[in-house]
Amino acid sequence: PRVYANMLQLMRAVLYPASNVIFTAQSDDPATFKPAARPSTSSDPFTSAYGGWEAVENAGLALAEAANLLILPRVCGNGRPAPVQNADWQMWVQELRDAGMAAYKTAQTKNQDAILEAAGTVAEACLHCHQKYRQVPGGFANRC
Repeated sequence: PRVYANMLQLMRAVLYPASNVIFTAQSDDPATFKPAARPSTSSDPFTSAYGGWEAVENAGLALAEAANLLILPRVCGNGRPAPVQNADWQMWVQELRDAGMAAYKTAQTKNQDAILEAAGTVAEACLHCHQKYRQVPGGFANRC
C-alpha cells in the first residue's frame, strides 16, 4: 500500500464526510431525501444515485474500511509520525471499525430511532481517539 494523505487529510476526506452522513440521519430521515436532478453527479450522498438509507449504509462501511487506513504508517497534519503502533490507537481503530459496522447494520433496518444509538457509538469512537490525540495542550503542533 502507498500512503498519499497525512492523517488530517485522511480524516477530512474520508472519515469526516462519512460520519456526517450517519450524524445527519439522526435528525433527518434518510427516506425523505429526494434524488437530485442529476443523481449520478450529486455531491450530497443523500440525494445521489445511492441516496437515502443506502447512503447511511455506505457511510458505515466507509468508516469500517477507513479504519484500515488509520493503521498504515503516515504523518499527522503537523508532520509528526502518527502513533499507529500505540496500543490505545489500535484499540480505538478497532472501536471505529466496530462502530462503522454497527451503523451499517442499523441503516439496513431503516429505523431512524435505532440510528440514534449507532450514531452515538460512532461519536464515542471518534471522541476516544480525539481526546488523546487531537484535543491536546499546545494545539496543532502537538496533536495528530
